[in-house]
Amino acid sequence: MSEPVDLRRGTSDDIPFIMRTERIDGYEALVGRWDEARHRSAFADPRYAYFIAEVTGRPVGFALLRDWASRERVTLVQRVAVIEPGRGIGKAMMRVLVDTAFRETEVHRLSIGCFPENLRARRTYEAAGFVAEGIARGSAFFHGEHRDELILSQLRPDWEALQHAA
Repeated sequence: MSEPVDLRRGTSDDIPFIMRTERIDGYEALVGRWDEARHRSAFADPRYAYFIAEVTGRPVGFALLRDWASRERVTLVQRVAVIEPGRGIGKAMMRVLVDTAFRETEVHRLSIGCFPENLRARRTYEAAGFVAEGIARGSAFFHGEHRDELILSQLRPDWEALQHAA
């Protein structure tokens, strides 16, 4: 991908875009889906932060983080989705998202999970500096069943080392 990805805080006006993106064919097995009321509730809750990724002013993806700027300094990237997977937008968006979290908050641990068979997501997260920690058995309740989840994280010292190396 040649164009830079910009990131901005989402607003409730972005809910239609977020919901359309969650519902892209193929995402039903990988990305959670909320109805409008649940998204509105999250927007009203300061524990959540939505980000919209844009390329030349056009929205191309979103991320939802839980426990944004928490007192415990631990934040979860709860949901990430792009409108055109496989074009490098997700990697670029994740790099900007990680930088934003560490720059705008005092977060010490940023974590994310994906299903172990989702190698595309794992490669994307690792390219953004996340390190695989292991499998949390049955930790994801998805479509009415408990599924295993690969947990990845990035700690502030890891991120700072990457910044100094760049």
